Amino acid sequence: MGDDDCGIFKLDLMHAWQLRQEGRTICVAARQQRLIAALAVRGTRLRTYLAGMLWPEYPDANALESLRVTVHLITRQLPGLLVKSGALLSLDRRVDVDLHRVRAALAEAAKANNCDAASLLPEIRDVDLLPGWYEDWVMFEQSRLQHDQVRAFTLVSRQLAARGENEAAADAAIAALEIEPLYESAVRELVMSELAQGNVASALLAYDKYAGQLQSEIGVRPSEGLSRLMQEKLNRQGRNAQENSYPLPSTAV
Repeated sequence: MGDDDCGIFKLDLMHAWQLRQEGRTICVAARQQRLIAALAVRGTRLRTYLAGMLWPEYPDANALESLRVTVHLITRQLPGLLVKSGALLSLDRRVDVDLHRVRAALAEAAKANNCDAASLLPEIRDVDLLPGWYEDWVMFEQSRLQHDQVRAFTLVSRQLAARGENEAAADAAIAALEIEPLYESAVRELVMSELAQGNVASALLAYDKYAGQLQSEIGVRPSEGLSRLMQEKLNRQGRNAQENSYPLPSTAV
């Protein structure tokens, strides 16, 4: 179990791996960093699971031995950080992990009718999980975090637009598109927010940029729903029908 007399650890996984204890940065070797990061990201896990994930190129016996040595080194250098419960390993529950705060903020931002969602944008915008780490499990978690960011930004944009806060709604949609430029739900929110502000040119530019990237990267056109939305909104702006006509996706096989 954890050492009740140990100082509280603070673990940063965003932007750079860093472990601190009572304000002091602790130098930790790369192999130990990997195990600590895995437990912070994945939570309590079986030793066999961790060995296979962290040393996939090793035979099972060698991977478990590498894990055993790593656990020993961490326990000796950082007493109280790990909790060992038979076949299970975890971090002490008192370890403060920045990723956990980001995940909580993302979940809160994605809640429907959250009046304070906009205030969470700074917390969830500038996050980058373990940059420079290219192991499969890390890249999976990086992708998962980005997916959650895109979803949260888009939902926040929709909530802000429903309250008439169109400038902030556009900003949230742009944040989503900075991560995933081809996410049509975010494009829709951006276009709607710009049009609601009377920014017809900005709405057209956003649509055209999306349509161009979609055609270039995937070879398809925007959905018929989004294209029709553009036409309808521009018609309401009093634009000439010829000016606001956009090619719709063909339904022919």
